[in-house]
Amino acid sequence: MLALLFSSATAQTTVDVTIEGYRFEPAEVRIRVGDSVRWTNREKRTSHSVLFPADKGLESERLFPDESWTRRFDKAGRHDYHCGPHPEMKGSVVVSE
Repeated sequence: MLALLFSSATAQTTVDVTIEGYRFEPAEVRIRVGDSVRWTNREKRTSHSVLFPADKGLESERLFPDESWTRRFDKAGRHDYHCGPHPEMKGSVVVSE
């Protein structure tokens, strides 16, 4: 007899955000606690970063064309960010339980 076991834990997801045209696309993503967001720079010649001022200034390294950075979110809430060298570029990650 074959027994199937089901876990109450759900699989974690990674959501992609593209950096192109001096914008984060999509500018807002909604995820669950434990999920991750991956930012990928699709510019041709410009570097960017992902800076979270409210999270003690957590910032990615400079992302050059075709480079990515991933962050896992373990706390519910709204996490606003912007590009370090281009603060007019803004985005947010909304994390729910």
